[in-house]
Amino acid sequence: MISTQDFRKNLKIEIDGEPYVIIDCQHVKPGKGVAFVKTRIKSLISGRVLDQNYRSGDKVDQPNLESRTMQYLYPEDAFYVFMDTSTYEQIRLTNDAVEEVLPYLKDNLEVDILFHNGKPISVEPPTFLVLEVTQTDPGFKGDTAQGATKPATLETGLTVQVPLYMEIGQMVKVDTRTGEFVERVNK
Repeated sequence: MISTQDFRKNLKIEIDGEPYVIIDCQHVKPGKGVAFVKTRIKSLISGRVLDQNYRSGDKVDQPNLESRTMQYLYPEDAFYVFMDTSTYEQIRLTNDAVEEVLPYLKDNLEVDILFHNGKPISVEPPTFLVLEVTQTDPGFKGDTAQGATKPATLETGLTVQVPLYMEIGQMVKVDTRTGEFVERVNK
């Protein structure tokens, strides 16, 4: 059990059998009445966000969560196959479970999969990913305005804005949290 005194940002709690992460919390001591904790929590399964108040001293359950590093292998029908690199156990996840990270999945990519009570609930790609530019318009000499960008399609199908000097076949580093270009990477 976790007491409301221990509430902090990014703490994982369980409410009615569903795991949540605390996005924001604030301890409030009104002049009159009992102190309470005002929280904003996000479901790790459905992604919905709730505002919840707890009385000071209340206790909530701690979720049974486990994070495992797994390797993405291939798509199969309506599923995506991942393998645990230590036990070689394979799991199949539906499109709904990997929808957010689909633009970053490429063969043999290692990702962190979060399990709740032995059931996979979310896939977390590495923070930065190096991908190859497969399609972009050519940059012309003289197109050197400050911060000018052009769209580029990467090997996974993701489209990002890149500087004008980028060409097909070059490697770029992409931030998977924002989906934005970070820098050019030499092969």
